[in-house]
Amino acid sequence: MKVAIIRYNAGNVQSVSFALARLGVDFVDTDNIDEIKSADKVIFPGVGEASTTMKYLRDKNLDRLIPALKQPVLGICLGMQLLCSRSEENDTNCLGVFEECVMKFRPQDNTKVPHVGWNNIQVTSDWLDPQLQNQHVYFVHSYYVPIGTSTSATTEYITPFSAAIRKQNFFGVQFHPEKSANAGELVLKSFLRQ
Repeated sequence: MKVAIIRYNAGNVQSVSFALARLGVDFVDTDNIDEIKSADKVIFPGVGEASTTMKYLRDKNLDRLIPALKQPVLGICLGMQLLCSRSEENDTNCLGVFEECVMKFRPQDNTKVPHVGWNNIQVTSDWLDPQLQNQHVYFVHSYYVPIGTSTSATTEYITPFSAAIRKQNFFGVQFHPEKSANAGELVLKSFLRQ
């Protein structure tokens, strides 16, 4: 099995690479369209800002490639958000795989934005290993995907939101499996089984 990690100006490509290496997975870090198309699985990581990243994807024609992929695709954090239709971050049009609109957290009382830390997740879909029920995973984000028909797992910070989503061959997690210890490995293994 060959996994392609989509390369762009994301900050967590190296940590995703390390996580896959620990699992013994053969992977390539690339923005080459042919390499991405020929991979068995694709991971779309993300730490960054929506509009800047969408510009990079458009410049490399990846904005057309990604929604057309037929193999399993996993978006992580910003990668998951960019699979949605639109983001409130700089009013950005995204890739449109998922119909959901990405919303900005509105701080309440003593809560802070960004949301940084460990939250437990409630699994609502069978693509995620059932052992992940109530497991803690690591989040770092200021924007979230509301709960909807594509939601695969939920959590809550200020408001309930989608911790994971799925539509056909597209999967997404708002948290960082590559920084979520054993639970994160279970998430990656759940995706790699697809």
